[in-house]
Order: sequence, then C-alpha cells, then structure tokens
Amino acid sequence: MISVCILTKNASATLPATLESVRAFPEVVILDNGSTDQTEQIARSFPNVRYFSAPFIGFGPLRNQAATLARSDWILALDSDEVLSPPLVEEILRLKLEKQSAYSIPRHNFYNGKQIRGCGWGGEQIARLYHRSHARYSEAQVHESLIAPRIDSLCSPLLHTPYRSTADFLSKMQHYSTLFAQQYRHKKSSSLSKAIFHALFAFFRSYILKGGLFCGSEGFTISIYNANTAFYKYLKLAEENQKR
Repeated sequence: MISVCILTKNASATLPATLESVRAFPEVVILDNGSTDQTEQIARSFPNVRYFSAPFIGFGPLRNQAATLARSDWILALDSDEVLSPPLVEEILRLKLEKQSAYSIPRHNFYNGKQIRGCGWGGEQIARLYHRSHARYSEAQVHESLIAPRIDSLCSPLLHTPYRSTADFLSKMQHYSTLFAQQYRHKKSSSLSKAIFHALFAFFRSYILKGGLFCGSEGFTISIYNANTAFYKYLKLAEENQKR
C-alpha cells in the first residue's frame, strides 16, 4: 500500500483536483497548517482522506511529520496544487517497489493554462515516492529535498499549477522570502547591493539563460516574479542578520 501525504494551507481552489487524482490510493493524509477557507471541508468529503492539523514548522519538517501519520511505509508526497496524470497513477500502481529506492517524477508546470518550458520550469524531476525507513526529507524551511540512498526515475508526468493569479505570486513571494531569511540568518551575508545583484541576475537567468523570452507574456511575468523574490529574500536576510 502507498499512502499519499499532502501539506495544505488555504488550498480550496486546487485541492479538489488533487484529491480526485489520487482516488485510487487507499489512504491520503492531509496535514494542514492553519487553513481559514474550505480546505478541511473539502478534504473530509473524500472517503480515503485522513485529516490532521499542525502548526507550520517548515516544509521539510512538516513533510516528515506527515509521513509519520501514514499507515503505510511507502509515501507519495504531493503538494495541494499538483495533480497525478492518469498514466502516472497507472505507472505507480504497477511498480515493483524496492525499499532502497526513492522514485522521481517528471513535473510539468502550467501558468495561464499553458505548459511553461522556460524560466527553469521545464525538465523538472522531483523525488516524491519513497519508503520512510530508508529516506526522509531534509529539515529545510523551504525548498526541501528528499534524502535517499538511490533515486530511480518514473516516466509519466505530475501536473503542477503553482500560480493562478497575481495574488498567488505576491503571497508566495512574501512567504518564501521570509522563510529564506529565517533559514539563512547569520549563515549568509546580505545587503541592499547584494539584494539588487541577486534580483538582476535572477531575471537574466530566468528570462535569457532559461528561455523565458520564448514563453510569451507568461515567461516575462515569471521572470519578474523570480527577480522580485530574489530581491526581497536578500533584503529580508539583511534585516534578519542585524537582529541579535
């Protein structure tokens, strides 16, 4: 048996599609950290869902906490804005699972209904399926990664829509930049000039080096978002470093 583990917060707009895509799995663990919308009601309306809540302690620690709540040792970790494609469901259910292996999945990212192949959004492989006695997530507050002895690759895609509106960009920029500053406080140096440099380079990398200019207005918007996120990450880090 595989237990699906999903972290949520105010995910009512995307959670129904995510939960519909995992109906074939006997257990879905939802670990919510402070939703004020209809997330809990939506989660509890699916018969294979077990709903829990916990304070936010960072994405890596929360993923590990969710895994401890599962009834199975095999964990499929998802975000509340990710959908398993039907071929991926079939591929996972046909797998002959090996405890020493974790499995990475190709992720296709969408914005404005378009698959975005530039801006660093193309060609993603993310490790999400693992045996909890042989792998676990890092303790990172943000951009956590799975630590496993071996990672094999699956073929079918996971479908991801991380941003549906300008408000989503602004909300995630605020949240992720704060977590970055807290995670690297007194570990990285920063200043206004470093914030400006990182912002300019983030735009150049996203729009030019990563091919955002070939993705139309969506590529430009995403590149501007990446630049702003980099700027505020390092500006907030400079403020954090000044605190005793």
